Amino acid sequence: MIDEGLSPLYVSIHSTNPELRADMLRNPRGATSLRWLQELLRAGVDVHGQVVVCPGVNDGVELERTLYDVLSLYPELKSLALVPVGVSDFTLEETMRAHNAAEAREVVALAERFQRFTRELFGVAKVFASDEFYLVAGVSPPGTESFESLDEAENGVGLVAAFIESFTKHAVMTKLGSGFFQSVDGAPALGYRAPRTMMNQSYFGDEVTVLTGEYAAPILRDLFDEHGFSDVDVKAVKNRYFGGNIKVAGLMTGQDLQVALRDISESSVCLIPDVCLSEGRFLDGLTLEDLPRPVMTVSTTGLDLRTALETVRTKGLSRT
Repeated sequence: MIDEGLSPLYVSIHSTNPELRADMLRNPRGATSLRWLQELLRAGVDVHGQVVVCPGVNDGVELERTLYDVLSLYPELKSLALVPVGVSDFTLEETMRAHNAAEAREVVALAERFQRFTRELFGVAKVFASDEFYLVAGVSPPGTESFESLDEAENGVGLVAAFIESFTKHAVMTKLGSGFFQSVDGAPALGYRAPRTMMNQSYFGDEVTVLTGEYAAPILRDLFDEHGFSDVDVKAVKNRYFGGNIKVAGLMTGQDLQVALRDISESSVCLIPDVCLSEGRFLDGLTLEDLPRPVMTVSTTGLDLRTALETVRTKGLSRT
């Protein structure tokens, strides 16, 4: 990696406590493998870090220790994202559970304290809590002014801010790839997403419904109400396939969409985000053809979604 100059890289840190890190990774080598992070940084490779925070495991005092260690041992690290652990119904780890609101607020408070600290120390903020932590805590995620860059977008940092700015200002999300609550594991790379059907299929309907994950739904509802789209319905799709605290749009499955679509009026044009499809298939193997009715896939940037809504509203579309 050093010889080829691969940069930037993303490294999972999780904890700087050697024993705890080895236990979390279920790998004894995890206790010493962070030494390679120092070598990468010394070689001038840009590295962004991630800590998957697990309640009762590497949070609280352990998380604070990790943050102090990162700043003292790896000051060249570009950024560090704190991400909540995803716990599905299939999780076999007995100690793994989702954060409650109080625990999420503690993580957010710690991240913001270290943001202020790193701005004073380095001139830029380096520690961020993911948008999901704010939502679980019942707090609005920070705006774009809180970020010097959106390099941690794949870890869910700044996605809400970027999406809202793109939607409200008719702006291209140049700092960000293309996702809105896309999830690290759930969002396929750009070349593998579903083809946009907005312009090459025609639909007709008296109503418009946007289907999305449970995290994004209330934010879209507020955004639509504030910007002249109060007539657009927002349907939160419950993730029964994975269960647990899996609520991002990128992990919606065909089976769950089948259930959600049955409750929507036949006269409604339905839009879904393209991030839940990879090479035309949902994560459960179903395709758009398996859904009980036609839907439009739309790129999930704020600008693209707004353009789709305006197109449906102004042009009127006839169903095929």
